[in-house]
Amino acid sequence: MLLSLTVKVKLKLENAMDGTKFQETAEQYRLACNYVSEYIFMNNCFDLSPYQIQRQIYTDLRQLFSLKAQLAISAIKTTFARYKAVQTQLRRKPMTYPTGKQDKKGKEIYLKVPRDLRWLWKPIDFKRPQADLVRNRDWSIIEDGEKLSINTLQGRVKARFVLKTGFEQYLDGTWEFGGAKLIKSGANWFLHIAVNKEFSELISTDMQHIVGLDRGIRQLVTAYDDQRKTTFFNGQAINRKRRHYKALRDRLQNHNTRNSKRRSRKLRNKENRWMTDINHQLSKTLVAKYGANTLFVLENIGDICFAKIKIAKDTYHGRMSWPFYQLEQLLTYKAIQAGAAVISVNAAYTSQRCPACGEINKTNRKHQLHAYQCSNCGYQSNDDRIGAMNIQYLGKQYVNGVKHPKLKNKQSANG
Repeated sequence: MLLSLTVKVKLKLENAMDGTKFQETAEQYRLACNYVSEYIFMNNCFDLSPYQIQRQIYTDLRQLFSLKAQLAISAIKTTFARYKAVQTQLRRKPMTYPTGKQDKKGKEIYLKVPRDLRWLWKPIDFKRPQADLVRNRDWSIIEDGEKLSINTLQGRVKARFVLKTGFEQYLDGTWEFGGAKLIKSGANWFLHIAVNKEFSELISTDMQHIVGLDRGIRQLVTAYDDQRKTTFFNGQAINRKRRHYKALRDRLQNHNTRNSKRRSRKLRNKENRWMTDINHQLSKTLVAKYGANTLFVLENIGDICFAKIKIAKDTYHGRMSWPFYQLEQLLTYKAIQAGAAVISVNAAYTSQRCPACGEINKTNRKHQLHAYQCSNCGYQSNDDRIGAMNIQYLGKQYVNGVKHPKLKNKQSANG
């Protein structure tokens, strides 16, 4: 299994001139990407390959923006990749129109119209100065990993760097370096480096532990393992802090001045960094607690559309903005490195099904009391624990050979 990570290093420049070189290169690269974007949009080149676009405008990029050969090619690939990403997003979210008809259950029937890049009203805009660099051509590691050599429009810049986790772990010969992205954040320059490493894939016969993970707001994660032990990672303190951040942003937005908008963006970035750190800590704790040969099972949050379900007003902000998918990504790569694995299963009925008798009944769950009581057999438990138990059960089905496990009515978790 190939594990791909992004290593973020902070560059320590020796003088202001090096920063100026980075700024000029990143800005010209941004302008070049916008030129390519406008060409693709205006000429309806959505179906062309990067090579076909390169044949048309490569010379223009070199002349208009003074880019070197590799940077000109990279600008085309960067823009093409952005259009492909937008195309994927459009296809995942088709336009829906009410038909005025209802199905047998009385629900509104909607007409879905697929969307593609032709739905765009204007070219994709690159606003942030950046530069995508190719390994060994535009950037390289020198002086035994002490410095980085980075290509600019005015020659190479050699800079030391800072990395919290230690860069030497990626120099043991098992990691392969890929491209890098040069960006500026605040007053500092960073290089985001892609690294890859091949890990042995955990097979079902080696999975000694199965842990079901239910993600939520009141309990960020509820874990249920094969020893029938439940671990709650409470999110109440985190929710209070998030409400505090939201109250501060609301007050700043009411002022509606340039300074208040700047402070609001700064506060939002600070909250995002804090949430990322929480997810890092949580995923690290889970991997350390259960160790190698563990299968972590999560519900597929792509199956859940919060826009179509009723959510209490005081929890709406938390449910709609907490980075649940980021937690899954962090847990996945940490688990792979530790010799564990992560899968996602269908979320249908995981909060409604009784793990004792298998009955599925939506009214069994008492949201306000955070409790679950089966109307058929009387089984009672915490509602988050019920979700984790059902998710763990689906994980057992997966280990037993069911490729896409899904809950069904009247199916016992003990059977």
